[in-house]
Amino acid sequence: MMRNLQILLVLLLLPVIALAQTKVNASEIIAKINRGEAVSYKNAEIVGDLDMTRLKNMKLKNQKSDSKYNSKEYISTVTAPLNFVNCTFKGNVMAYFNPDNGANMLNSSNEVYNTNFTREVNFENCIFERESAFKYSEFEGGASFAGSRFSDEALFKYSKFRGAINFNNARFRGDANFKYVTFPVKVSFAGATFGGEANFKYAKFDEGVNFQKAVFDGTANFKYAKISDSFNIRGANFKGGDDFKYTKLNNRQVSLTTLLEMSR
Repeated sequence: MMRNLQILLVLLLLPVIALAQTKVNASEIIAKINRGEAVSYKNAEIVGDLDMTRLKNMKLKNQKSDSKYNSKEYISTVTAPLNFVNCTFKGNVMAYFNPDNGANMLNSSNEVYNTNFTREVNFENCIFERESAFKYSEFEGGASFAGSRFSDEALFKYSKFRGAINFNNARFRGDANFKYVTFPVKVSFAGATFGGEANFKYAKFDEGVNFQKAVFDGTANFKYAKISDSFNIRGANFKGGDDFKYTKLNNRQVSLTTLLEMSR
């Protein structure tokens, strides 16, 4: 009888055990990346900053000198696939770092550290509790952040995507910064929620974009954006302000009102 009760208790606890997240130090992941190993974690809690800006293969890309400044750009490269599913990042996730942010110009270092990705990058149903910075990053393979939650600003300004791109059902609590980003293939933000500014100013969508049933609680900024093919905002909810000044769809200037009518 006692043995049966023990077995029953274990069976009842199995769902709790399955949902528990294993703690992983960010330094362990960086070590794998430096060894060129594929990174794959599921139901893990990543502790510490996942700083990919100073990998062992970091190289000085550009150095510009003039009479006032001597600027340096360093590039690190992640050469193996990254796959995170249902993971929580307790620290910052950094593929971009500028030591001069918030610094006095007199004490600036004029350095910037960027990270590129040559293989697939997958952050599915993950939680970014702090900063996530992918500014200037180049994604050679596919990139998916589907179902992920960004607690702070999601910084993708100037990022370059070349493969399939998926932000379906992503939730941006702060600003979502995709300013100056060119999307060469169709990208989907279907079901996404933008709590802060959705900044797509000067963005280019070469094969269309899907914002079906997306929710814009903050400003939807598509000023100067250029969209080719289709702009699907069917069922989208624009609760905050919007800026569609100089926005073009297939080389024709459009407004939010026009786009909503087209999506009916």
